[in-house]
Amino acid sequence: MAVRLSTRGRYGLRAMVDLALHYGQGPVALKSIADRQNVSDHYLEQLMGSLRKAGLVSSVRGAQGGYELVRRPAEITVGDVVRALEGPIAPVECVSEAADAASVCGMINTCVTRLVWAKLRDSIAEVLDSITLEDLCAEARELQSKQDAFMYYI
Repeated sequence: MAVRLSTRGRYGLRAMVDLALHYGQGPVALKSIADRQNVSDHYLEQLMGSLRKAGLVSSVRGAQGGYELVRRPAEITVGDVVRALEGPIAPVECVSEAADAASVCGMINTCVTRLVWAKLRDSIAEVLDSITLEDLCAEARELQSKQDAFMYYI
């Protein structure tokens, strides 16, 4: 078993960081996000639909339209984005944040390994919920300044 995020979670998080980097500048065109993130605009449109339904982004129609964050980047966690795109966090179904474990597995009260999966779920959730889009923006700016400094010396 591998605990992996799908492209929905990975690309969606990249798009959300892109929106966070442009926060306060008005709506960002889907095409410009898709170009910067190297994601098809059709696929990105699907992701934005899920993020809009989750209340994380809003859309503005028209020539100057696009998408923007509904809350400040410091108020949106990676966990919010991942849950909106991937669903509840769970390495196995019996410890899903949203599932009634008893209906998933008849061994719920006798399964010693369930404790491992629950701890793994809690650890993953703790990490995802401790990082905000603002934190990722700070990292992106730091990486960009290092890259700019490197290019200056070449």
